[in-house]
This record gives sequence, structure tokens and C-alpha cells, in this order.
Amino acid sequence: MLTVLRVPAYRKLLTAQVVALAGTGLLTVALGLLAFDLAGGQAGAVLGTAFTLKMVAYVFAAPFMSALVGHLPRRAVLIGADLVRAAIALALPWVDSIWQIYLLVFVLQSASATFTPAFQALIPVVLPRERDYTRALSLSRLAYDLESLLSPLLAAALLLVVSYSNLFIGTAVGFLLSAALVAATRLPPIPPADPAGSLLHRTTLGTRIFLRLAPLRGLLALDLAVAAGTAFVLVNTVVHVREVFDRSNTDVALALACYGGGSMIVALAAPRLLDRVSDRSLMLTGGIILPPGLAAAALLTWTEQLPVPLTDHSWLLYLGLWGLLGAGTSMISTPSGRLLRRAATDGTRNQLFTAQFSLSHACFIFTYPAAGWIGAAAGQPAAALVLAALAAAGTVAAGRLWPRVARPAPPAPSSAAEGNRDGR
Repeated sequence: MLTVLRVPAYRKLLTAQVVALAGTGLLTVALGLLAFDLAGGQAGAVLGTAFTLKMVAYVFAAPFMSALVGHLPRRAVLIGADLVRAAIALALPWVDSIWQIYLLVFVLQSASATFTPAFQALIPVVLPRERDYTRALSLSRLAYDLESLLSPLLAAALLLVVSYSNLFIGTAVGFLLSAALVAATRLPPIPPADPAGSLLHRTTLGTRIFLRLAPLRGLLALDLAVAAGTAFVLVNTVVHVREVFDRSNTDVALALACYGGGSMIVALAAPRLLDRVSDRSLMLTGGIILPPGLAAAALLTWTEQLPVPLTDHSWLLYLGLWGLLGAGTSMISTPSGRLLRRAATDGTRNQLFTAQFSLSHACFIFTYPAAGWIGAAAGQPAAALVLAALAAAGTVAAGRLWPRVARPAPPAPSSAAEGNRDGR
């Protein structure tokens, strides 16, 4: 899998992604502490609003910004977005009002919504061979999982010697290093997007392509399953560990590490798995895992609250279940870029990656509130069952929207291009 790191351009871009992710991880910790300083006991409401604004930026700003800057050189777009993010990070320690947090977070996340799809659309150009691109997708998945595990530890170590406001400086440094690495990368020629058509036409182009192609319609349905599983884990793990199992903050980190570990195992295995099975088979397997996994979480959290729990080993079962949920989400997320790569042309690649970024995050607008509000109002088992139903609906819809297509054996050379659209 590491052979793709021999490509200098990809090696620098992956390093840029890693340092930017590290900066983002520090930002998450610092933002929570800043919200507590300004709002005290209402910090949760402030952060909830800030994260909602993040989703709004991802869903609505991403396609708009992609259409607006699509005709500009890709390098300039990436560097510009990184510089905006660095500037916002440096401004955050100086805020003294809640509304300023909201404004700066929205601008920063709009810049991220510009950077991330443009960056993702660049990788298949740098690595045109599908085998290499598959390995790059696995490395990218690993980078996200490692960031979620290591960034809190890095922030905790830094807070031993500096105040939390200095974490914003670390965030800015991460974005500036990312910009420098992009600037130093020799990129292949990338034709600019066709600026023809109205801004509305360009803004909705990626979504319209998504709705036309069966594999991408299936991907959109599976995005709902991923959002259901991910939202339940991220929102409710702390409640399960601290209140249901009555364990420590360290055990919260352990549970999240098990979820990330399951995801990383699949990411490492994905290149070999995808040499043997189709994208559709692997992704639908992930979708099939998630609903019963969430239903099992409902049963486990319910029985643990009974006077006599079903088993003395429920905590170990919980950790194993979180690893299974992480594996299921990674089975869907890791290969998804391959579907976009096959469907894209030079003129539509950026719009397609932007549409996936926007539409996948739109699912979280439904699943985050369901995980949090239902869990608070009706209990954790009820939240798990509702999200299990959403994941099941997404998986069933994906199976119907993305029918299996027989592969020609062997394919004729003249039909090779069509073979790339056979649903693998």
C-alpha cells in the first residue's frame, strides 16, 4: 500500500493533508475551551450551534464555492483556502462574543468546504492508475482515523505547558504548512472547469450527475447509513461510557479508539479486498453490518441499565461492537472515491467530488439531531433503534438503486471504457 508514496506529488499532498488534519484536531479542542470561557455552562449549546453551522457550510457553501472558483488554477484555490483558514484560526483567540465565534467558524468551515473537495478531486489526477488510487484512498482513511485518535492526545500534551489559546496557533501552523506543501508540489496539467452556464447550473451540476448514475445513487443512500452509525458513536459514546457503564473519561477514549481501530483495519485491508470483490459488494456488506450493529447497541445499553445486567462482560462486548461499527462505516467510505473517479471527466471531476462532500454531510443534519435529541428524550436504546432503521433504509435503498451488473468476461479492448462503468 505504501508504494504510492514513491510518487513525489502524492507524498507531499498526503503530508499536507495530515498536517492540516492535525491542525483541525487542535482547533476542535481549543474551540470547546473557548466556548466554555465565554458561555460557561451553556458551552454545549454554543458548540452545538457551531457544529450545525459547520454542516450548513459543508452542505451549501461547498457546491457554491466549487462553482465560483472552478475555473481558477487548482493550486491557487487550495493555497487560498489554507490561508483563509490560518487567518481565522489566528483571529479566534481574540473574540469576546459568542456571535463572533459563529461568524468565524462559518467562514473557516466554508474555506474547508472549498479546500477538501478540490483536494480530493486532485488525487485521481496525480494517481491515474486505479490500483494506486485505491491505495491512496486507504491512506486517506487512515489519516482521518489517526487524527481522531492522536489529535486529542497532542492537544492534552500541549495543554500541560501552554494555554488553550496557543492551540489556535498550532492550528494556523498546520494550515500554513499545508499551503506550503501544496505550493511546493509539481502538479500535472489540470484543465480548468468549463465556466459555461449560469452559476446555478454549475452549482447543481455534480448533484444532477449523482442522481443520473446508478452507482452514485447507491452511494448517496449508503451515505445515510454511514451518517447513522457515525452520528450515534460520536454523539452518544460519552453518555454510554460515563452514565450507562459508569466508567472513566479514559474509557471514553478507549471506546472511540476501538471504533477508529475497526475503521483502520478495513482501510488497511481494502486494497486487497477490492482486488477480489466489487466495490458494490464491499460497500453493501458495510451497509448490512450497520443496522444490526446499532440494534445490538440498543440491546446492550438497555440490558446494562437493568437491575441485573445480562452479562458481566458487557463492557468488552461494547468495545467489540464499536470496532464492528467502525469497520462497517469504513467498508462504505474507503472505496467511495473509486465510484466518483470512474464517473468523472476532467470537466466534472471537481463538481462530483464536491457533490459527494456536500450530500454526505447533508445526511448528518438528520442523524446528529436524531442521535442527540432522541437519546436525551427517550433514552439511548430508542436513539440506537431509530438510527438502525435509518441505516437499514439506506442500505435497502442502495441495493435497489444500484443493481448488480454482470461483468463481461473477458472484456473486449474496445469496451474497456464501458467496463469502468459496470458498477464495480
